[in-house]
Amino acid sequence: MPPERRPTAAEVRAGFIEFFTERGHRAVPSAPVFPADDPTLLFTNAGMNQFKDVFLGTGKRDYTRAVDTQKCIRVQGKHNDLEQVGVDTYHHTFFEMLGNWSFGDYFKRDAIAWAWELLTGVWRLPKEKLWATVFSGDAQDGLPSDEEAERHWRETTDIDPTHVLRFDRRDNFWEMGESGPCGPCSEIHIDRGGPGSDPADGADPRIGVNAGNERFIELWNLVFIQFNRTDGGQLVELPAKHVDTGMGFERVLSLLQGKLSNYDTDLFAPIFGALSERTGRTYGAGDEETDVAFRVCADHVRAVSSALADGALPSNEGRGYVLRRLIRRASRYGLQGLGMSEPFLHELVPSVAEVLGAAFPEIPSRVDHLRLVIESEERSFRKTLERGLVQFEKLAGGHAAGDVLDGREAYELYATYGFPQDLVELIARERELSVDAEGWEAARAAHSEVSRSEGKFRQLLSAEELTGLEPTCSTYHEPGPESVELRTRVQKLLVGPEGDSPRRARVVLAASPFYPEAGGQIGDAGDLLDLEGNPRMRVTDTQKVGEVVVHIGELEPEVTSPEEGQEVVARVDARRRTAIRANHTATHLMHKALREVLGEHVTQQGSHVGPDRLRFDFSHPRGVGADELMEVERRVNAAIVRNATLVTTVEDPQQAKARGVMALFGEKYGERVRVVDVDGWSTELCGGTHVAAAGDIGPFLIVSERAIQAGVRRIEAITHERALRHIQETRRLLADSASALKARPEEVPERIAQLVGQLKTARKQQRQATGVDVAAELERVRGALEERAGAWLGALDVPHLSSDDLRDLAERVKAQVPDLALALFGRDGDRVPFVLVCQGRPLEAGLEAGELARGLKPLIGGGGGGRPDVAQGQGAKPEAVDAALDHLRRAFAGALG
Repeated sequence: MPPERRPTAAEVRAGFIEFFTERGHRAVPSAPVFPADDPTLLFTNAGMNQFKDVFLGTGKRDYTRAVDTQKCIRVQGKHNDLEQVGVDTYHHTFFEMLGNWSFGDYFKRDAIAWAWELLTGVWRLPKEKLWATVFSGDAQDGLPSDEEAERHWRETTDIDPTHVLRFDRRDNFWEMGESGPCGPCSEIHIDRGGPGSDPADGADPRIGVNAGNERFIELWNLVFIQFNRTDGGQLVELPAKHVDTGMGFERVLSLLQGKLSNYDTDLFAPIFGALSERTGRTYGAGDEETDVAFRVCADHVRAVSSALADGALPSNEGRGYVLRRLIRRASRYGLQGLGMSEPFLHELVPSVAEVLGAAFPEIPSRVDHLRLVIESEERSFRKTLERGLVQFEKLAGGHAAGDVLDGREAYELYATYGFPQDLVELIARERELSVDAEGWEAARAAHSEVSRSEGKFRQLLSAEELTGLEPTCSTYHEPGPESVELRTRVQKLLVGPEGDSPRRARVVLAASPFYPEAGGQIGDAGDLLDLEGNPRMRVTDTQKVGEVVVHIGELEPEVTSPEEGQEVVARVDARRRTAIRANHTATHLMHKALREVLGEHVTQQGSHVGPDRLRFDFSHPRGVGADELMEVERRVNAAIVRNATLVTTVEDPQQAKARGVMALFGEKYGERVRVVDVDGWSTELCGGTHVAAAGDIGPFLIVSERAIQAGVRRIEAITHERALRHIQETRRLLADSASALKARPEEVPERIAQLVGQLKTARKQQRQATGVDVAAELERVRGALEERAGAWLGALDVPHLSSDDLRDLAERVKAQVPDLALALFGRDGDRVPFVLVCQGRPLEAGLEAGELARGLKPLIGGGGGGRPDVAQGQGAKPEAVDAALDHLRRAFAGALG
């Protein structure tokens, strides 16, 4: 590289996009890092994901050339780099992929020539260090070597001819999946060898290109999509051939900035700076354990911040589980490698926003939300880690120095508590033990097989089934009757597949009024009829694959199935559609009202719009008060009463957002989008179906509000006929209550308060009359406690005590016995109040009162919860108290040996 100033990350990114826009490419924004409309992927793992429908032939764009930088996460399947992240200097879970595409326009020659021009002419990478690979052919598929690509390398560039190498399908044939578009590819690698290294080493399969080392690394992959693989495995030439390229931004940046490691670039320096300030450690000071921990933490916080900013949330399944695992892995490296005993990852989020914000503005706009979610996950994991250490002690108990721990049992520490193998082995070595590696690997393989079978995604139509299908002409937005019913033609009918009902079918129509599920709104239902009006298929769901709408349902029994090419009438269930439309428009109004009442930080995290109700998840750091909910409800109903006509326009999404139109995080918008405007008050990008005027929503009622995650709340609400029925039922209940209390409806709250006060007084008098002596009960409980492993345990039924007496008694025992696990059950009519205490050694052994209380619900009904040291609750099954006591005694004994 020349000695002049090194380009910044922002300059390199912008330079790539400018190079291709000058050559007729449309610069497009990055798709969200998780593809909400692609059931085959947990995360966006390549730049081509957002153009998959074009390659499948089910979608179109109004351009034939594109360029972008795409946010990607690779943590699964053949693209699983997780275990290498942090250990080496060039693998990442989160990375940017720079890419340029041709959709039936230019092909191999231009793709190769432009790649070479950018790398060597603009960026001036040394030509003698670059190597290119091409496909060597495959006898099984009857494919010859890609001599066309090889010829272009030799004729259109000045690459050293000996630096063009052939490789087999494993390295140089790209496939989307088991079926679908595919083709040969040409990769560009660079030799990072230092002085004294042999330039010819690249051709040596043992140490050169594709040998899997840090000297020869892949920079850019040029994929030439020219075939379609059928479901039967055959390759068919595509009529329109495409180019799909992907360059690792972090890798090329390290070269342009003269760094040997991706982590030494300005994409990571601010994050490392924040981490160093927080930990007091320095990256690159010679401590490999510290350096690995720095790399893991920086990489993972980038991945998690990007996904959370797009609307994903940690959970116990799917992409949420991956995010949870990344947070836990980084937190564990911080604990083990950096001595961070308290949560710290959330403090790195502002530095992530600093380095990625210019390209991905959704990240800096949500910093507070990201910090809150990540910190909550960290704190939860620290508790899990403590419980895992307790379980390890149980596993190691009874073993002497030199013993081998059962690998399958040890693996459960990973599967349940997030302990990776190296941490388990480290703790074992500290006790002069080892772990059965074969048993661990067998358990890992079994767990992976289960995970694969549970998480296997399936596309609604295979690539072969999609072949030849024209995009569906959707009419659900049309102003006339065609929005709910029209005469159309069957393009494809698929019955089955095997295992489903024999009458289960998927139908693709040439045109359809059915709205396919998208943006939180469920798909339409209805019927397909013959031209005489006889039902042929009951449609229960509608989905979309690219621009093809798929109608799913049951063929009517004992009637002839519609045939491909036959004309039918597609009729939407209009009553159901009306209810859905009311709920969808109400969702928009509620979003606006929430932002006005709670603050502009409120953003949608997810939604469900069905015919019966609407569900809306949104970012907010605390519970929403009753007065706030009432004000939200009032504002929405005020907008409904104004009865403004909805105005919909079709606009450029960037221009719409620039003028203040609300766009949702995690949504991928097309080149043109619908803008739904209600009275100039609520204005959002949305492709769903909506009412004609706000008054069509009818009454709007919030029925519940609760937390679903740290920093994320959920509101459920109802509208239209359902809301009216709810109001009528509530009025009836109020009238019945007033009648029973012999009061007017407006006097009911006061009358109930009087009765509650009288009841409390009566119970107090009863306790005094029966002479419950809490001091005497204290001595009886202490005498019933059992000593085990230095702690005192007891689970007792004291049916003559009320909830107040139980709390009093538990506090007295708690004050006198420092190492205590205690459960007390009383009675309150047909209810069973209970109190749990875990402190001292029982708490250290993994017993938590709150968890134990929640675990009682299956036994005695009701509910309970609380802190790790004290919890309480109330059951509904007095007859099950004995079973609950036995359950708790076993839990106490199990934790303390």
